Amino acid sequence: MKISVAQLNYHIGNFARNKDLICNAIGKAKSEKADLVIFSELCIPGYPPLDLLDRSDFIEKCSQTVDEIAKECTGITAIVGSPTINKNREGKKLYNSALVISEGRIIFSVNKALLPTYDIFDEYRYFEPGKSFSVFPFNGLKLAITICEDLWDEQPFDNESGKKYLYTVSPMDALARQHPDIIINISASPFSYSKTEIKANIFKGKARKHKIPVITVNQTGANTELIFDGASMILSGNGEIWKRLPFFEESIFSFSLDDILSGANTSGDIKKEPVELIHKALVTGIRDYFTKTNLKNCIIGLSGGIDSALCLSLAVEALGHENVRALLMPSRYSSKHSVTDAEALAKTLNIKYDIISIEKPFGAFEEVLAPLFREKETDVTEENIQARIRAVLLMAVSNKYGCILLNTSNKSEAAVGYGTLYGDMAGGLSVIGDVYKTDIYRLANYINRDKLIIPQNTMLKLPSAELRPNQYDTDSLPDYKILDSILYQYIELQKPAERITGEGIDSKTVAKVIRLINYYEYKRYQAPPVLRISSKSFGDGRRMPLVARY
Repeated sequence: MKISVAQLNYHIGNFARNKDLICNAIGKAKSEKADLVIFSELCIPGYPPLDLLDRSDFIEKCSQTVDEIAKECTGITAIVGSPTINKNREGKKLYNSALVISEGRIIFSVNKALLPTYDIFDEYRYFEPGKSFSVFPFNGLKLAITICEDLWDEQPFDNESGKKYLYTVSPMDALARQHPDIIINISASPFSYSKTEIKANIFKGKARKHKIPVITVNQTGANTELIFDGASMILSGNGEIWKRLPFFEESIFSFSLDDILSGANTSGDIKKEPVELIHKALVTGIRDYFTKTNLKNCIIGLSGGIDSALCLSLAVEALGHENVRALLMPSRYSSKHSVTDAEALAKTLNIKYDIISIEKPFGAFEEVLAPLFREKETDVTEENIQARIRAVLLMAVSNKYGCILLNTSNKSEAAVGYGTLYGDMAGGLSVIGDVYKTDIYRLANYINRDKLIIPQNTMLKLPSAELRPNQYDTDSLPDYKILDSILYQYIELQKPAERITGEGIDSKTVAKVIRLINYYEYKRYQAPPVLRISSKSFGDGRRMPLVARY
């Protein structure tokens, strides 16, 4: 039997585009004599459709698109993911389904049983869990078709009483009792740099446990803040990766199941370093955000610092130099090399840039506010005025030339509120808002891997907002190596303060950092959408009350 795996980039609600992608893949699979072609979870509407699932017209369009795709399934069978209507009187109105279509109709369906409600996921909001588990007989074999989490039931979590498992039901164990010959898993699994190999190990473990091959199909591309890495896999019954499809690329791969069952040599696994995957993820996130929203041009405030330099480099790679412009906005506190470094990068990347000093508008604000502030010392107010002047200038160019402002704040700054609301936190998309400062340097070094793009001085200078004389980030914050370690343990690992440890970390610093994280939740609440590359990013995946004391 020959099988095709279709790893594609879907667009939420763009039914015509998604249908064309799927039908073209079916045509390619047919040309390669495939008996079965497999697509990813909820590929019909695109993932995640969120509250569009509450619209009856949206669900009708899903059903109509499945019917249209079924007409292409002559001489071949396809597995597609789509919401379907729950016809029972009890429960939620929809299922998250895998539909098997052949010869113009649906011949089998599977409903997802394990509906994640953690991090960015809220599937039980929309779907009724499936409760019955049956294998699908196909070409003399029995296929165990699972949807994403249904094969990941052994996810552990820690609590005070020790390690426990997240789910009480194992769909695969129920299917295993029917002696399947192969496991198929369709998913829409977002990228997280810390979980790439964890996911692979889950699939390896399932293949070894049941001693049968596993085929996984994940989507690729990005939808708003979620980025999907693809990396679909075919594993042998002994848990070895026989083939891993490319990261962050569309791919249609056909293979003979006999080769897997016979233990033929691997076709090759693709392994990547985390920094390379993060780089590809961010470029993918920018490109798809613009492509899928019909945007074309962007603008960045270029300061001469490493954050804006990294964002500019990523934007040029994603959109092309002709679609990126920058604004350099020096102040009385800007060092000379900040301007020269920014200019050097702009010239290297061959983008259009302009220089506008903020001295005149800043002086005008000082003059106008002088009567109100005459008995007050200069403080963060004046610093924030400068940041907001820059935002006004950037938004003016954005409006006039139709280019979207990309935000350049990093995760370390966002976590502790080291940014100005309606100032340097402004923008339509946060490019590196899920990247810690220490990882910013790793990414910059990766961009410079073949030739010098980001100036060496930008890489070496001490981080500074340059909003007052001789200002450095470490005046207000711990060293970034210490800060990022605390942030990672508190945000990603969710450790309580007393369990946060590491070189140079003391309880006083931990308490200060956690206090800042909690206090500045209101700033993050108003931030632009953040491209997600970690297991716990700011935004929908981390829901904290604004009015709380804990």
